[in-house]
Amino acid sequence: MIKIDSVTKNQLKEVYKTKNVGIEGNILKLIDTEDDIEFKKYIKDCSEKDKDNRRKRLEVTKQVQNQNNELVKLNSENKNILLELQTTLTNVELSKQQIEIQNQELIDWKEDNQRLTTQLQEEMVKSEVARVEAEKSKESALNDLDILQKKTQTELIGTVVKVALIVILSVGIITTGMYCVALYNGKDTQIIGSTWSNMFGILLTNAFSIIGTIMGVKYASEKK
Repeated sequence: MIKIDSVTKNQLKEVYKTKNVGIEGNILKLIDTEDDIEFKKYIKDCSEKDKDNRRKRLEVTKQVQNQNNELVKLNSENKNILLELQTTLTNVELSKQQIEIQNQELIDWKEDNQRLTTQLQEEMVKSEVARVEAEKSKESALNDLDILQKKTQTELIGTVVKVALIVILSVGIITTGMYCVALYNGKDTQIIGSTWSNMFGILLTNAFSIIGTIMGVKYASEKK
């Protein structure tokens, strides 16, 4: 046990009365009061005060621990919130990038569609031009064919007319020659003359009929 002299005891009690500051800690258990009632009361008050301070410090410590636990919990929750927020921001950024990619793809598709539309219009114009040129070529070919047919018909008609005239002239010359020979030889020309007249009339009639028919066909086939 620790013994304290009377002067120190008085000083300790005086400090406690004036400044409310006493001895604290386990040392209180080691002080010998020596049957000093006032000092014993001082030690008792200091002990109670020390217990009270210890209790208060314990409560404060518990409060601090609780606050620390709450702070740790809040920190964990904040971390989770920050993590979720970061995940959300990442998803938003990815969505933004996807939207930008889709918008770019849409723009590219519109440009390709516009280009294809322009090409299709150009091809349609070319096709129309080709069709018009084909129609013109067809008309030109038909005109050339018509001209060729008319030329061939004209040449054929001319040939037929020439042949018919030659035949008529030949028959007429031969018949006339035979009639003249019979006439100069003193033969009977009555039968030959009537035959010659009939044949010559038939030839002339047929010749003019053929020529008239050919000329009529030619006239009907001409434009003017």
